[in-house]
Amino acid sequence: MPRIEIELSPVDHITTDAIGAKGKRVFYLQGTKGVQVVTLIAEKFQIQALAAGVEQFLVEVAERFPDLPEASPEYNEDEMRIIPPVDPLFRLANIGLGYSVEEDWVILVVHELTPENIEVVEDGPAEEPGVVRFFCTRDQLRALGRWGVESAQRGRPICTQCGQPEEPEGHFCVKKNGGHKHD
Repeated sequence: MPRIEIELSPVDHITTDAIGAKGKRVFYLQGTKGVQVVTLIAEKFQIQALAAGVEQFLVEVAERFPDLPEASPEYNEDEMRIIPPVDPLFRLANIGLGYSVEEDWVILVVHELTPENIEVVEDGPAEEPGVVRFFCTRDQLRALGRWGVESAQRGRPICTQCGQPEEPEGHFCVKKNGGHKHD
C-alpha cells in the first residue's frame, strides 16, 4: 500500500509554478480542493515534459471524442500562481494522464520519487511510493500546460549553440568560442 495516497476529485484549482531567483528556482505542481492543498516538488524538465504531454494528450482526446468542445487555451496568470504556504508533500518521480469519458475529467496521476537506498523492512512489506490523483477539467489541464511552458521559460536564457543555461556573469560555451567565457 502506498505511504501516501490522495485523491482530489475534482480539483478546484491545479497549477505548476516556480519560486526563487533565476537559476535557483524550485518548481512545483499544486492542486486544491476546498481547504485541502497538495503541493509537490518537480524539476523544470518535468514541468516542460508535462506541458508538452498535456497538449499531445488533449489532441488525442479530441481525436477519439470529436464531439467534445475544444479545451480553452485561455488562462489568467494571476490565478495560476502557487498558493502559499508552500509545504511540499513529496518530490515527484513520474506523471501519468488518463481520461474519464463519463465525467469529462482528466486524471493526473503523480508518483513519489523515493531514494534508491530505502531499507527493506524485515518484518513486513516495504511501503510503496506515495501517489496523488488530481481529477480536473480539460480546460484546467490546458491552462496548467500553457502556464507550465510560460513559467519554465522565465528562467535563465538558453545558449543557442550548446543548449545550456547562460549565467548573468557569463557563459562557458565550447561550441561558441572555444571554451572561453563570454557575455
